[in-house]
Amino acid sequence: MSEEESTEPSLFSPRIMIPFVLISLIWGSTWLVIKDQISEVPVSWSVSYRFIIAAAAMFALAAFKRLPFRLDAVGYGLALILGFFQFTFNFNFVYNAEMFITSGLVAVLFALLMVPNAIMGRIFLGHKFTAPFLGGSAIAAAGIALLFWHEYRSSPASLEQVLLGAGLTFCGIMSASVANVMQAGQRLKSYPIITVLAWAMLFGALINVVISWVTVGPPVYETRFAYWGGIVYLGVIGSVVTFPLYFSMIREIGPGKAAYTSVLVPVVAMILSTIFEGYVWTGLAATGAVLAMLGLLVALRARKPKLPRIPA
Repeated sequence: MSEEESTEPSLFSPRIMIPFVLISLIWGSTWLVIKDQISEVPVSWSVSYRFIIAAAAMFALAAFKRLPFRLDAVGYGLALILGFFQFTFNFNFVYNAEMFITSGLVAVLFALLMVPNAIMGRIFLGHKFTAPFLGGSAIAAAGIALLFWHEYRSSPASLEQVLLGAGLTFCGIMSASVANVMQAGQRLKSYPIITVLAWAMLFGALINVVISWVTVGPPVYETRFAYWGGIVYLGVIGSVVTFPLYFSMIREIGPGKAAYTSVLVPVVAMILSTIFEGYVWTGLAATGAVLAMLGLLVALRARKPKLPRIPA
């Protein structure tokens, strides 16, 4: 008799932690860039430009890795659904939310992505809640609540604007969660992740273009170098570099744990804001950040149960 155990890698191994930290650092920086994108260009067109560039770069990456470009009918359908939820709904909701509330407030709210990811992972994928994960999530949620309260108190937005921005952010969270759980499903795992993402980004870009043309009219351009530099950064670094790493991580450790990158992101965003925007830390913000990090460490120690013994 021999025994096979779960081959899930240690969550603190370089194989997982390096992508985890890299994703958090990059996405933590994107909030500042997205803030600059809220300008005279309609949000939907900015999202369109971002994913036109991202799709082109992702197909170039697939060619560089000599991956197939084609999918079967089911694969195209899954890529279309993924593009709709992740690269159309999610980003349009997030960009529009930043028209009403600060980027810091949106980033803090988006840290709650771990909740619907874990719940839908339990419902659709059968992932179990472990005691460390639940305990860590509760600690992190307390930290997120303190960060949210701090950001709300320092926000110039009215209560109505905060509620509207929070509602749009929640819609973005749910859209992203659908896409996250899809990536953990067995059917989508059978396709090369870069190929699927290339088509999903292309479909998302095309849907965004149609929505933009119908709702706000022909393309609107801005000539500022910072605007187009931001578009390229968000499209290539913020999308092509991060999404393959993030969705690969989802396939290995599940959507609930992978979403803990969103807990680290607002802390990274606040640190970068301290460096570049003169953000001043308060006791409330520092306590929230410490609790969020503590919850992350506790939750990420949760492991999947071992697989049953299998005869040799």
